[in-house]
Amino acid sequence: MSKLIHASIAALLVVVTPLAWADIADTPERTPIAGKTANGEDILLFPNGRWEYVNTVKAAEAKKVADQFPENKVRPEGAQGGAFGIGRYILPGDKDYNRGSLSGKGR
Repeated sequence: MSKLIHASIAALLVVVTPLAWADIADTPERTPIAGKTANGEDILLFPNGRWEYVNTVKAAEAKKVADQFPENKVRPEGAQGGAFGIGRYILPGDKDYNRGSLSGKGR
């Protein structure tokens, strides 16, 4: 009986191990790239398109400005949708904001 268990475990490892390594090999590089703005200020460019100033004082000033805009908040006040983390948030001013059900009932 134990030989059967050992053989089953060995067969499982032979199948699962290459899959795990394939997943690690396909992971993209997430290291930011150093760059400069048109004004010559140092920035970090991230693979997802986000960037930030290297200078911490400039970064803090930019964050204060960015925090004023509702699209930069995780869950902006007044947004609709996004129940249980599924779906999108609809911000005030969007054409789909406050449309209600599209089933046609009550219209």
